[in-house]
Amino acid sequence: MTEQLSPKAIVVFDIDGVIRDVSGSYRRAIADTVEYFTNQAYRPTPLDIDQLKSEGIWNNDWEASQELIYRYFQSQGQPREQLQLDYNTIVAFFQSRYRGTDPENFTGYICDEPLLLQHSYLEQLTQAGIAWGFFSGATRGSANYILEKRLGLKSPVLIAMEDAPGKPDPTGLFATVQILENGCKNLPPVLYVGDTVADMYTVEKARNLHPQRTWIGVGVLPPHVQETAARRNAYAETLKKAGATVVLSNVEELTPGQIQELVKS
Repeated sequence: MTEQLSPKAIVVFDIDGVIRDVSGSYRRAIADTVEYFTNQAYRPTPLDIDQLKSEGIWNNDWEASQELIYRYFQSQGQPREQLQLDYNTIVAFFQSRYRGTDPENFTGYICDEPLLLQHSYLEQLTQAGIAWGFFSGATRGSANYILEKRLGLKSPVLIAMEDAPGKPDPTGLFATVQILENGCKNLPPVLYVGDTVADMYTVEKARNLHPQRTWIGVGVLPPHVQETAARRNAYAETLKKAGATVVLSNVEELTPGQIQELVKS
């Protein structure tokens, strides 16, 4: 019972790019949306999207889509103040691609997202006395679909888009940790596992606000950047510059042993 009350460490996972591969779903929906609202004139490449995300403030894919549309028209000499973009219309189009057009069921790109970890991996963490949960910029519906329906988790600890400000604001990370530490007073170390600059900035901000606790940023390379060594290395370097203590190729490399090493160092 004591072990349950006082975890050896707390691991909080981002979802997109860590738990599921979103290169053919969220990122495809970004490209579709930008292409549609630029009248088929511009479809951002995966590298274009990564470059935007590397700025560390475009964690919300609806806002990222809108920003890429703005930047395209600006590059054509049209000031953004003169553009009549409606954010809600952009969101609705994006959701029609990602979620699908059936209001009751998911029928869009979300249905085809490959999983990047197995249920058994999370069980290993539990057995090692490590508490775990999720803090994601995904909507609660989308996050629960992957965690409960696809991974088979029962009511996992989750702070989603609707529950907290967007990253790199650490409010959602703090909320997740508070649930997972279950009232224990010894401040177990926290590892936040993410695939973007915004995720690593979130850890930095958490450390600045609560320096009495150990905060460790764990970077994970999303599948779409692992196609060439040059791309993989460049992305890993970007995550390290943003504050990642370590960068892994897959989330399951963060074993209980690896967690112990990171916490000790």
